[in-house]
Amino acid sequence: MENKILKFITGNKTKVQEVANILAPIKIEQLNLVLPEIQELDIKKVLKYKLVEALKHYKKDFFIEDSALYFDCLGGKLPGPLVKWFNSTLGSAGQYQLAIKMGNVKALAKTSIAYCDSKHNVHYFDGLVKGTIVKPKGTYLWGYDEIFLPNGSKKTLSEQKSAGIFNSSPRGYAFTKFKKYLEKNEKRN
Repeated sequence: MENKILKFITGNKTKVQEVANILAPIKIEQLNLVLPEIQELDIKKVLKYKLVEALKHYKKDFFIEDSALYFDCLGGKLPGPLVKWFNSTLGSAGQYQLAIKMGNVKALAKTSIAYCDSKHNVHYFDGLVKGTIVKPKGTYLWGYDEIFLPNGSKKTLSEQKSAGIFNSSPRGYAFTKFKKYLEKNEKRN
């Protein structure tokens, strides 16, 4: 991966900064392309659709990702990949209140990556973190980070990321797997 720069297709600069931090010293470049996204509860279907759209513009050495949050109180299916819409409608405090009112604050956070390599093969990587929905805490105001407290942690994802800790999030776990894959395959070539 010495001179190769991987393309990250996203319109979100915050994601790019997080991923660059996790993948370092592997270099990435943002391709500021907003891909159409289907409204679907299955994150893999969302990712596969985005991949088909991305392939219309780029053929290799790029990756895309999507994140989801699953509340136990909503059957472990919602908000799922629709979390962006829950955030814009209810906000963090509203989602916290929803979990409290439903009587179950357990949740699962997930990030999935699709990587199209130089041979046009697609590889998938997932990061999962179990936790609870808590009252909003932290100054890193991105997505569900301020209301998600990973099991075994005393700090929300927002508080962790404010302190520069990115590896213990679902995105961190998914991209750590991706990085290991890239390093392993680089040694083979």
